[in-house]
Amino acid sequence: MPDIAFWNETLLPALNRGLLVSLALIIPAGTLGFLGGVALGCVRVFGPPLLRRLGDGYTALLRGVPLAVQLMMIYYALPKLGIYFEPYGAALTGFILCTAAYQSEYVRGAILSIRHGQVQAALALGFSLREAVFWIIVPQAARCALPGCGNEIIYLIKYSSLAYLVTCMELMGEGKVVASNTFRFTEVFLAVGVYYLALVTIAGFLLRRLEKRFHIPGFGPR
Repeated sequence: MPDIAFWNETLLPALNRGLLVSLALIIPAGTLGFLGGVALGCVRVFGPPLLRRLGDGYTALLRGVPLAVQLMMIYYALPKLGIYFEPYGAALTGFILCTAAYQSEYVRGAILSIRHGQVQAALALGFSLREAVFWIIVPQAARCALPGCGNEIIYLIKYSSLAYLVTCMELMGEGKVVASNTFRFTEVFLAVGVYYLALVTIAGFLLRRLEKRFHIPGFGPR
């Protein structure tokens, strides 16, 4: 028989607290990471050579170094340089920087899929290159990149479980504390897994609705 008191008084309250922190990480990190990815993707395609190289280097660095190492550097190494973050701020900063690097790859690919003639036509109509990119290329690229960027949001939900490494007590962190205190690892981590599965399922449903809402006719099946 399940221990109802353990679930109702210990486990579920702890996981619900962690869930709120996880959402407070995932939602702003996903939003700002997408916007950063769009900006970085544009720089990597249309920027001057130096900025392109810097953008490519940033993307290669953030994609090549494990997120756990990035979080450790932000929270434990940067204070040596006089830069301090609270646990939540360190986790959020790490997630935004990392997901923006990945999102920029999807955006860059989407930009390259758009015919260059659209830029030339805009320039012929009197648009500057910046205006052509902002008003014509970016709206199309962002919509084309939605499936890939949505997949990165799904990954971000699971990445958020690393926040406890910098003492930000989100869903995984709260579960780990309960498991360590009660030694009921199977029950705790099964429950944590169900929470993450529910988050991913809900996010997948919302992202599919978003893709349909912003679908561009002629770009793949609806």
